[in-house]
Amino acid sequence: MELIELAQRLSGLSGPSGFEGAVSEYVANYLHPFADEVYTDVLGSVMAYKRCGRPGAKTVLLDAHMDEIGFITTGVKDGFLSFATLGGVDPRMLPAREVRVLTDPPLYGVIAAMPPHVLSEEEKGKSVPADKLYIDVGLDRQTAEKLVPPGTPVVYVSACEELGERQLCGKALDDRACAAIIIKTFERLCEKELNVDVCCLVSTQEEVGHRGARVAAWRVRPQAALVVDVTHGQTPDAPQVVCQCGKGPAVGIGPNMNRPMAMELLALAEKLGIPCQREAEPGGNSGTNAEAVQVSRTGVATALVSLPLKYMHTPVETVTREDMTACVELLAAYVENMEV
Repeated sequence: MELIELAQRLSGLSGPSGFEGAVSEYVANYLHPFADEVYTDVLGSVMAYKRCGRPGAKTVLLDAHMDEIGFITTGVKDGFLSFATLGGVDPRMLPAREVRVLTDPPLYGVIAAMPPHVLSEEEKGKSVPADKLYIDVGLDRQTAEKLVPPGTPVVYVSACEELGERQLCGKALDDRACAAIIIKTFERLCEKELNVDVCCLVSTQEEVGHRGARVAAWRVRPQAALVVDVTHGQTPDAPQVVCQCGKGPAVGIGPNMNRPMAMELLALAEKLGIPCQREAEPGGNSGTNAEAVQVSRTGVATALVSLPLKYMHTPVETVTREDMTACVELLAAYVENMEV
């Protein structure tokens, strides 16, 4: 399967934080033919191993997360579902949004929205918090209570579509596009003779505290890690953003990253002619799984490679094909050049 098709398929799966089962199963099944071993842990993170056969070989970890932002139902009021958010949901995105309630079978729903005709001028300029909104699934109270118990997960409805000739647009590309990238990187590396063992980790619960990566990194015990996540892509209304869509992946530089690894990635990209950007990460935390992996056990040399993405944490997240391909090329080349 090609990289873009894989990203589209992963985007189409439903898997909010803590409810990633469908994504976890798909990823594990996809990786089985290439790996020496595939393991799914108690949190649902999938680890695929490819061993080089060298005694005492170092292990390099490739990580991207599989979970998406979403919602969880909390009750029923007059047939409408009350809900809370899972992860960093922007309340501006919610009114009149189509959603999928993950019952068995799933229910189609819409988040109720007040028409502008009945709003005051003050109300028109404000976003409504999630705890003041309801999901309409077209059911009466008794039926809704029977079919949708509290704790039912909910996700956005959004097809992953081509946007122009170069871009891909849909839900959950943070971080399913990056999951596709590390899976295709792992697939490529499985065909090579390497000096290191490789573990491809597609982790859970990043959006609610990096839990999947924290647990998995403890298990894997890597000596080095390449964490792949998204970063903000340039748009006309965000001049402070420095990463450009279409200019290649961004290598993070800051306290959360291993500086020698970052410099090696940048030098390798220049040597091989792979488009690449530098991204300053001045804070102690990058907001990614690199936070958890870097401080696992006695510490892991960790690099952050980011895919520029527009409209983060919305149902229309947008990435560029060439950036995804460049990510695979850079990650694969780095691991292939790793020494014992």
